[in-house]
This record gives sequence, structure tokens and C-alpha cells, in this order.
Amino acid sequence: MMSMTCHNLDFGFTKTVFDLYACGCSSNASFCRSSVRNYAKSSSSSRKLVDRRRGIALCRVSSTNTPATLLSEVAQGVPPLLDLKEESRGPISLKNLFELVADDLQTLNQNLQSIVGAENPVLMSAAEQIFGAGGKRMRPALVFLVSRATSELAGLKELTTEHRRLAEIIEMIHTASLIHDDVLDDSNMRRGQETVHQMYGTRVAVLAGDFMFAQSSWYLANLENLEVIKLISQVIKDFASGEIKQASSLFDCDLKLEEYLLKSYYKTASLIAASTKGAAVFSGVDSTITQKMYEYGKNLGLAFQVVDDILDFTQSAEQLGKPAGSDLVNGNLTAPVIFALEKEPKLRDIIESEFSEPGSLNEAIELVKSCGGIERAQELAKEKADLAIQNLQCLPESAFRLALEDMVLYNLERIV
Repeated sequence: MMSMTCHNLDFGFTKTVFDLYACGCSSNASFCRSSVRNYAKSSSSSRKLVDRRRGIALCRVSSTNTPATLLSEVAQGVPPLLDLKEESRGPISLKNLFELVADDLQTLNQNLQSIVGAENPVLMSAAEQIFGAGGKRMRPALVFLVSRATSELAGLKELTTEHRRLAEIIEMIHTASLIHDDVLDDSNMRRGQETVHQMYGTRVAVLAGDFMFAQSSWYLANLENLEVIKLISQVIKDFASGEIKQASSLFDCDLKLEEYLLKSYYKTASLIAASTKGAAVFSGVDSTITQKMYEYGKNLGLAFQVVDDILDFTQSAEQLGKPAGSDLVNGNLTAPVIFALEKEPKLRDIIESEFSEPGSLNEAIELVKSCGGIERAQELAKEKADLAIQNLQCLPESAFRLALEDMVLYNLERIV
């Protein structure tokens, strides 16, 4: 288990020297399912963006730079390797991405309700509210995609019971964290629907989240794999650490980018990294591959969080399913704000006043946009996405690996 101190947690921007090396992966993957063939065919345009990286990976070598120097490098921007506009291509569809594991996801949806349990009708109703709120099931889909992408390496012909139970546990933990997040943020809407605490009250919402954490922990223990138990248990601890970090830095205009990334790891990337590594562990592949899958999930998770934070400024309340600028008004300063604060002193004054003047929130949002905060955050998201693509080079070429790559590109397309 990795230490959760900031200097040991590699967020990608601590790497500055590039080196080319041959991946050496086998490419004799063969799949007979028609969905695999259809996905590979439908994704040919996306594949153009990543094919030239297959067989060759860009490996960043550790730097001895100080944190201050590293933050300066991030502020200057890292030349992106992914360019969504460099070739003509259609948008990536989540439906197509998940087609490969559609049967797996259907089984998961059927099992989620029974796993939560029906001992308490109120808690069950609260769980049904958020399970049925139109979630993308991205995390369990990643479990299934990584499971199938790595299973060939171990000679597995089908997913194990442990793979499937891991996906269910991951979705339960994610759901529990959303319930608690909405309570802490006093959010009334989630995915365009009323939140659990809005419908049932704060007491029931907190108990529902606690119950789901406990239930998922019980199923986790029954997997009887100590490595995965430690991995997922750390995630639950990370959630609490992330909330504490966020609560202690509200309206803090001196928040550093590395602190924001650490908080984002705790709140978002930790679970995704555990999802992808846990899937590889249950496939039985060696530790080199499982660590690469962890790094893939971590970098994808960080990229997703940065993109979400950008969308909080660029999308409407209808698109977001919650009020626009909700993070900023609550004092949660994200990447676009951190970058904008470097150029606009007036923004600091507005934030530190906690938006006491009428119209100050809208003024702050416009300052973030006009000072280049959005563009700088986009570059940060692309850097993390770039690292995620590199982490996949150890896998055999297959439609499943392609879907994992396209998941990275799909995330970036949300801000194009």
C-alpha cells in the first residue's frame, strides 16, 4: 500500500525528461464476440489518435526538481501529445464504449439492489433513488474492461466471480460517497434529480451512506484477497481525507495546485485507481501490470476531476444537473480558479469576501474565464490523459484496450 503523503504520490507533473522505449507487448489477441468486432470497427477513427503510440510508449523519468519548480512547470503548460482536433473524427459514444461489457453491466444492475439488502425499507428506498438516477456506471465498466483486457495475459477465458463482485462493491462505494457528498455540500440536485437528503432528510441520507459503506466492506472481506481488501479499504479512508482537506481549505486563495491534485486524488482518482488495479489483481497478472493499471486509473481519475471542474464554469445548470459555479460559491477552489488567481488580484478579493456583494459570483466566473484559467486547466487535463494512455501500452492490443484508450479521449471531448 502506498504512503498517502504528497511527496510520495506521483501526479505526473513531477516528470520532465522523455525517453522512448519499445513496449514489447504481444499483439496476438483474438476475440470471437461480435460486439468486440463491432466496437473495433466503429472506433477506427478514434484509433488513429492512439495507434501511433502502440508499441512505443513515452516514459517520463523522475525529476529532482523542487515542488515550487514543478508547479512552475505546470503553470507554463506541458505540450500535449493528444490533440482531439488534429484529425477529422466523430465524437466517442459511451454507448459504444460500454458495448463490449454491456452484458456484464446488465448483470451488475440486476445485482445491485439485492446486494444493498432489504432489511430497512427506508435505506433501500434511498439507495434506489440514487442507483436509478441515471449514473453512467463508469467505474464498474472500467473494472470489466480492465478485467477482460488483462485476462488474456493470465489465460482466463471468462471473468471470475471476484471480478464481478469487485465491480458491484466499487459502485456501492461510489454511490455511498455521492450521498455523503451531497449532504456535506448541501446539494439539492444530483444528475437532474432530487438528492437523497433532500427527499428523506439529512439523518436518513447519512445513515444510508454509512449502511452502503458497511455493506460494501462486508462483501469486500468475503473476497478473501488481502491485497484488494487493503486497496479498497484505503479508498474509504481517502474519501474522508479528501473531505477534511476540502473543508479546511475553503475560500483559501493560497491553495497550491499540488494540494488541489492531492485532494482530487483522495476524492475521485483513488477509487478509480483501485477499481482498475483490483480488476488486474483478480486476473492474476504480475505486479508490473497491476501497477500500470493503478497508474492508468489514477491519471484517468485526475483528468476526469479536472474536466468536471472545468465544466462547472462552462456548462449550464441544466447540463450539469446542479447549479453552475456551485464549487466556487461554496469556497471549493479548483484548477481553473487556482490558475486564474495567478493573473487576477481582483478575483482574490471577491473570493475572500465570500461573494458578499450582489453579482460577485458571476463576476468571479467571468474573471476565471477571461484570465485563461479554463485553458490552463484544459492543458492539465490533457497531461493527465496523456499519462493514462501511456500506462496502457503494457497491454496486448485488443478491442478492450482500445475502449480503455477511448475512455480517456471521451473525457477530453467533454471540454472540446
